[in-house]
Amino acid sequence: MILFTSTGLLALLALSVPVGIVLFFLAFGIDIFFSPFPLMRGLGQVVWSSSNSATLIAIPFFVLLGEILVRSGIARRTYAALESWVSWLPGGLIHANIATATLFSATSGSSVATAATVASVAMPQAERLGYDQRLFSGAIAAGGTLGIMIPPSINLIVYGFLTETSIPKLFLAGLLPGLLLALMFMIVTAIICSIWPNLGGPGTKSTWSRRLVGLWDLIPLFGLFGVIVGSIYAGLATPTEAAAIGVSMAFVIAAFHRSLSIKMVLESLRGAIRTSSMIMLVVIGAYVLNFVLTAAGVSAALQSFLANLGLSAFATLLVIILMYIVLGFFIETLSLMVATIPIVVPIIVELGYDKLWFGILMIILVEMALITPPVGLNLYVVQAVRKKGSFSDVMVGVIPYALVMLLMVALLIAFPSIALFLPEGF
Repeated sequence: MILFTSTGLLALLALSVPVGIVLFFLAFGIDIFFSPFPLMRGLGQVVWSSSNSATLIAIPFFVLLGEILVRSGIARRTYAALESWVSWLPGGLIHANIATATLFSATSGSSVATAATVASVAMPQAERLGYDQRLFSGAIAAGGTLGIMIPPSINLIVYGFLTETSIPKLFLAGLLPGLLLALMFMIVTAIICSIWPNLGGPGTKSTWSRRLVGLWDLIPLFGLFGVIVGSIYAGLATPTEAAAIGVSMAFVIAAFHRSLSIKMVLESLRGAIRTSSMIMLVVIGAYVLNFVLTAAGVSAALQSFLANLGLSAFATLLVIILMYIVLGFFIETLSLMVATIPIVVPIIVELGYDKLWFGILMIILVEMALITPPVGLNLYVVQAVRKKGSFSDVMVGVIPYALVMLLMVALLIAFPSIALFLPEGF
């Protein structure tokens, strides 16, 4: 069963079959060949119960929120404001890329949207000021990955739904690691550009008056983050209700900046529908596959297989981490999560690890999948915005940031409190 599931997953994905359909196909195959019971007779009930959840309504709301922010020009104003504060550091505007991605991640919940937004704003300046295209592009691709770590995160919502983990606690658990990862990105950028100044650029000279005026453009995103996250932890709203409030505020902000129009609203809705439909198909398919895997005994078989290897809990964890790194080369992030969570998380819990902590560790590993070829989506997004140069430039540029992510994985293993400190106090 294990061989059938793993090879079937990789083979169907290699054939470019949509991920949601792949998960259903695997469920059908396991039911036909390995289950003594007609599990598919319960398909309707499983699909209904998995989709009939108020928690999942937060996903289209957060997707719509990101679409509004992208199309209303708020990201462009945010970049200009942050540029005046951080471009004096070694590396110049590269720090503005990371800082903008960090702040935008706190409202969009999507890595690809974050990378696309920052790239569209920053790339013209990189070419004009003569920055090294590799490091500049790599910083944008890596910074974009923070969209699935810093709350609110669509991937954390999916993880919480599939593992029955508190989403507010997951949001808290992802906050410190996300901010620490952003800081580490900036530190490694400063170190590289101090050693090789030609990789950075001149940055921009800013006066204190310009910096203070620029803070006005940061207020909308800080306000959105404060309202969304604050309302959740103050007990005033659920994540779904907070997402709806955020969408309402985004419309108000767009209207204030005179960028609200029928065309913008329709484009935002279309984008949200496309993305949300894809996510929901994958989530429902994962739920069906989870049901079949459990009923057919695949999860138990894999647990038994790992137990028979005679490895310690820590060694087994390292094997799982290595598995995610390898699979991340070939499988898109959300697909990687939903395909492996039903199998891996029960093993992690059996080994005695905290599934809240492992959720953050998994997010970092799937963040790496966003910037590792041949399927790293953020690499393709940044290259598409560049519209020139070699794709290998972006691949080379993300190498330092991928190494930083590995360092972050080691820190989380050595110091689990990085992720658990805030949730334990909640």
